[in-house]
Formats: sequence, structure tokens, C-alpha cells
Amino acid sequence: MSLASWSLFVGALLVTMVLAGTLLGRLPLTGAMVYLGLGALLGPAALDVLRPDPYRYTEELQLLTEVGLLISLFAVGLRLGVPLRDPRWWLPMRLAFVSMTAMVAMVAALGVWLLQLPLGAAVLLGAILAPTDPVLAADLPVDAGSDPERLGFCLAGEGALNDGAAFPFVMLGLGLLGAHELGPGGSMWWGLDLIWATVGGVAIGGLLGSATGQLVVFLRSRHGEAVGLDVFLGLGLVGMSYGIAQLCLASGFLAVFAAGLALQRVRDVPRPHSRPLPAAHDSQGHTYATLATHSHHASATMRDSVQGFNEQFEKLAELTLVLLVGAMMAYAPALPGTVLFVALMLLVLRPISVAVATVGSSLSLSQRAMVGWFGIRGIGSVFYLLLALHQGLGTPVTDVLVTLTLWTVAASIVAHGVTAQPLMQRYLATHKQRRNKARPTLLHGPKKPPH
Repeated sequence: MSLASWSLFVGALLVTMVLAGTLLGRLPLTGAMVYLGLGALLGPAALDVLRPDPYRYTEELQLLTEVGLLISLFAVGLRLGVPLRDPRWWLPMRLAFVSMTAMVAMVAALGVWLLQLPLGAAVLLGAILAPTDPVLAADLPVDAGSDPERLGFCLAGEGALNDGAAFPFVMLGLGLLGAHELGPGGSMWWGLDLIWATVGGVAIGGLLGSATGQLVVFLRSRHGEAVGLDVFLGLGLVGMSYGIAQLCLASGFLAVFAAGLALQRVRDVPRPHSRPLPAAHDSQGHTYATLATHSHHASATMRDSVQGFNEQFEKLAELTLVLLVGAMMAYAPALPGTVLFVALMLLVLRPISVAVATVGSSLSLSQRAMVGWFGIRGIGSVFYLLLALHQGLGTPVTDVLVTLTLWTVAASIVAHGVTAQPLMQRYLATHKQRRNKARPTLLHGPKKPPH
């Protein structure tokens, strides 16, 4: 296709999604499902316009998926207004680490037993498919917010954390295949890939996000400087967090997520004897410059502006990446056992891994069932697949990895996309009813018995 033809196609697609956005909201569909179908239509299996061959264009596709993940992880951090020291993070952390570890172990066992893979390839397959996806989880109609509903917070937090937490297991699988140095007795893997990559990534991103946000708010509220270009601030913070973490051999994914979370937590330091701005008396409201430089409103204005720009980039990343996944399906012909494997992944292994991670938690049975179902696989798995392909593994192993990863991701996009709206709306309605019933007791105390 020529540049003019591509411009026409992309422009028509973007405008169509805007016009059809409200309609999609009323149907059991998500944008990802539409993009996946369009990608399959444009791919080699149909119109043969898109040819994202994962074997030939490994580096380019890996770069695209990596950038998309970074944008999404930063956006999730900006949406979650709960600091990491808050006890509410305990459950997402258990899901991100305990559930994911259980998933890696079960998929590895399945790979050795059902698929006859060598142990290293089976562990690598488990690590590729274990993380849930922050890009596609954004389609779930749940607002995490600063005072989050528990289910939405768990799913969003898990998806943000386990993309980085999967990295050590990917390196372990590659190490068992001889494509990565594990060190004597696995010491390099334990010390560098597991402990330092995780702790260092969170620390680097958290410190950088907090320091950058505080500096910007100080310059704006005290000196009227550094005003505007909030899109540069967001993208710059993503780039710095990822770059420093990677150069320090820490997890760039966790660093970017922690940077977004830290930026969201930056607060104003009001000038002495100053007051917040009064409510505006007209529809125009206060100007951006007025709010951005006011000592009571600078941090909120910065967060809202960065988040607004970043969410638009996140939607564009989702469109691009899922479109490519749909086209890549032509390079993943079904192998014997593929359908059984995908069914076990979504219907059996995910619920078991969640049950293991939530033992002793206060989640209700319906909440556990919802978390067990919405283990959305997506762009994170595709990125780690491409990372593995980049190591030059043997053909039989790579064929299995490509087929099972892409089929699992495609099945997850469709199955979870169809069920997301009705299940989440039903759950949220039930949750609201329970909360309303409990509210009079909380406000007025228990009813006194008659005399």
C-alpha cells in the first residue's frame, strides 16, 4: 500500500472508532476485539496487506510491543492512587508474584508432559504466558481511582506488576536452554535477575517519579516556571525511568510503573496564608496557567494533564499492537493440542493459580471467581515471546512458542472481551447494592431493640 492508501485507512479507522465508540460500549465487544479482527483481515491469511512476520521482523516488533507496554504501565501507575506501602497492595502483590509463580510452574509441567518440551523451553513458555496484561485490562469497565473498588484495583495492580515480575522467569527459561548466563548454582539469576531487577526497578522509578514531580510542582507554584508541555513530562519520565533502570540492570517495566505511581502521589505545598481558588463562575473556568502555577492546584493540574495525554497514547498503542497480533496469527498455524492447551490455560490453570495466591484473603467467592476468570493475556506475552525469539532458539521450540502464545492471546482477547461488560456490570451492580445496604448501619449504628 502507498502512503496515501495507508493514510486513508488509518484515518478512516480512527474516525470510525470515535463514531462507533458509544455503540461498542453497549455491545459485548471491546476495541481490542475489533482491532484483532481487522488485523486478521489485513494479514497474510486474507488481504495480505500487513506482514508482521515474528521470525523476520523480531527486533522491530519487539521494540513496538515494548514501547506500548511502557506507555500502558505508566498510565496504570497514574490511575492507581494508592501508595505501595498501603496494605491494599498486599493482594495485587500476591497475585503478581505468587499466582504468577504458580502459573509458570503449572505451564512448565504441562509443557513437559503434554507437549514433550525440554524443561528450559517449558519454563520459558510458562514465563511468557504467566503475566496478565495492563494494556487490555484497561478495557475492563472498572475505575481503579484513588479510593478503588477492590476487584478493579487487584486486576489493574496485578497486570502492572507481573509484566516486570515475569522477567526473571523468562531469563531462567533462557538460561536452562543455554541462552543466558545463570551463574554458579544460579547465583547470578537469584541476585541479579530476580532480587535486584525487582527491587531496583521499583526503587529507581519511585525515586525518579517523586523527585521529578516535586521539582516541577515547586518550579510552577513558586516561580511560575516549567509550565506546559505536560506530554513531554510524561514521555520524558517514561524514557528516563526505563533507561536508567535498564542501564543499572534493573526492571525497566517496574521502574516505569513505579514512576507513574510516584508522580500520582506528588502533593502541593501551599504557600503560607494562601487559599485554594474559588469555584469558577462561568463555563470556561480557570485557565491552565492559573491552575498550574497556584500552590494549591499545581500538582493536580500536572497529574491530570499528564494522564490525559498518556491515556490517548495508550489507546493508540492498543490499536497498533492488537492489529499486529491479529495479522501475526497467519504465522502461527495450530499444532496438535493447541486448543486443549489454551482451554486449560484460561479455564483451569488461571483459577488454580488465583486460588493458591488468595488463600487466607478476605476476597468473597464471587470476587475470587472474577479474578480467576479475568487473567487477560496480551501484549506482555507477545513482548516476551519476541524477546525469546531474538535469542535465536531452535526452530521446533520457537514454532511451539509462537503458536501457543499467539493463540492464547487471541483466545483471551475474544473470550474476555465478550464477557467483560456483562460480568463486570453485574458484579458492580451487586457490589453497589451490598454497599448501600451496609451504609445505614455504618452511619447510624445498630438499631436499638424496642423496650
